[in-house]
Amino acid sequence: MHSQMQAETLTARSTSASRGFSSARVLVIDDDRDVCEFMETFLEGDGFEVKTLSKPEEAVDEIRRGEYHLVILDLMMPGMDGLSVLEEIRKHDSDVAVVIYTGYPSLETAVRSMKLDAIDYLKKPFVPDEFREVIDRVLRKKGLLRSPEEELLRSIGENIRRLRHERGLTLKQLGRRASLSVSLLSQIERAESSASISSLYRVATALDTRISDLFGDF
Repeated sequence: MHSQMQAETLTARSTSASRGFSSARVLVIDDDRDVCEFMETFLEGDGFEVKTLSKPEEAVDEIRRGEYHLVILDLMMPGMDGLSVLEEIRKHDSDVAVVIYTGYPSLETAVRSMKLDAIDYLKKPFVPDEFREVIDRVLRKKGLLRSPEEELLRSIGENIRRLRHERGLTLKQLGRRASLSVSLLSQIERAESSASISSLYRVATALDTRISDLFGDF
């Protein structure tokens, strides 16, 4: 299973490179150290900050310390199974998203997982692209995943704000130079509005820079 998932991950890795994440912290809990190592490589390759645990009894303390957005939890573990871990997690954190994965799926454990507010229940071995779809859905719901368009708007807004500050301009001063409203400029800087090419040209001219500089490295 481990080698199969590795091969599928390598072939699919290029599809994840362009996705826009803010800092999403993921905790993987699995008693199999090889699986932990694989998941760490897989998820870090997709841009996540990843911590792995092979001792499920340490999960709650780690979640308290780590401010995680997503927990990926194996179901069948010796000593303390995944459902017991999830019950303990929910006593202390009702918000963190939890995905259960298992090589031994059953209707009973799936239902119990959902009752404990697991966001999904997956069978091992998983297909990497299908696993990514689950993670994307979770993170988009939490506002941690951006589409390419959203990432572009964020980049433009940050670059305009940086250039404006470098030139010592207030929003009002930039608006006067560019003949644009303060409200519109504020929305553009906060990535809340999609600016027209005409507006971006006015902003670039007012900042004495090239319009391409507003896009940065995007």
